[in-house]
Amino acid sequence: MKLSGRWAHLQAVLFDLDGTLIDSAADLAAAANAMRADRGLQALPLTQYRPHGGSGARGMLSQAFGVAPGHATYDELRREFLDRYELLMHDSTRLFDGIEAELGALAEAGLAWGVVTNKAERFALPLVAALGLRAAAVVGGDTTAHTKPHPAPLLEAARRLGVAPAACLYVGDDERDILAGRAAGMATAVAAWGYLGQQGEFRHWQADLELAVPGVLLKHLGLA
Repeated sequence: MKLSGRWAHLQAVLFDLDGTLIDSAADLAAAANAMRADRGLQALPLTQYRPHGGSGARGMLSQAFGVAPGHATYDELRREFLDRYELLMHDSTRLFDGIEAELGALAEAGLAWGVVTNKAERFALPLVAALGLRAAAVVGGDTTAHTKPHPAPLLEAARRLGVAPAACLYVGDDERDILAGRAAGMATAVAAWGYLGQQGEFRHWQADLELAVPGVLLKHLGLA
C-alpha cells in the first residue's frame, strides 16, 4: 500500500525497545529486588520501578538504592545489576499487545523498520531474537560512541537501512527519544503506553504524533 499525504515520503519506522516494543519492567525490577534481598532489604513494588524501566540500570538502581552515576558505589552496583539482569531478562519480558500485528502491517506496506535502543547490544540483540522481532537494523546503546538523546544511534540505523533520516519516523516512550529523533532530522512519535519517565508528561515533548496504543500508528499512516 502506498502512503499518501503527510507521510508520502516515509520509508522507514524506527522504534525504541523497552517501553515501546517490549514490556521488560518486571524483569528489570526482579534483578533490582534480588540485589535488595541479598542485602536484607524488602522488595519494592513493580509500580515503583515501572516508570523508570526505560532508564535501565540507572533507573532501577535509583529506586532500589537511591544511587546515581557518580556515587561511590554506583559502578559496582551497576555491574552486579547487569549480570543479574542478563540471567533473567527472558523470564517475563514480552511484546506489548498489538505490536506484532503493527510491525507486520508496516512490512506488508513496504516500510522498513528497525530498533534503536540505549540497551547495550549484549542484551538488546538476544532479546530481539528471542521475541521474534525481525528488525532490519538493531542499534544498541554501545553500537555507536553515543547514546540517545544524541542523534548518532538513529543516524546509524538510517544508514544501515539505506534510508535518508528525513524519510524516517522514530517512535519512543521517553523524552530523550523525541529529542534524539528531532536532532537526527526525523519525524517523532510518543508511545504513550510506555514507561514515560517519572513525570510522564509527554505532551510537552513536542512530538509529531502521540500514540495511545500500538496500532494507532497504522491509522495515522493510512494503513488501517
